[in-house]
Amino acid sequence: MTTEIIVALIGICGSAAGSLIGIIANSRLTAYRLRQLEEKVDKHNRLVERTYNLETDIQVIKNGIKVANHRIDDLEKGE
Repeated sequence: MTTEIIVALIGICGSAAGSLIGIIANSRLTAYRLRQLEEKVDKHNRLVERTYNLETDIQVIKNGIKVANHRIDDLEKGE
């Protein structure tokens, strides 16, 4: 009877160790994939911010061109 108990305990320890190793490996893989996803999201967010800044700069440039065109028109009318 003690032999069966020892075999059962060894089986339980093996199962527990295997489960623990599987959980740890899965946890590391999940953490790695989350880090990769966060990096992709950060890149996307930087792209959105850069696009917004470019759109703002374009509006400023367009307004400057309008002002310059009005000045040119005023100068041409003055002659």
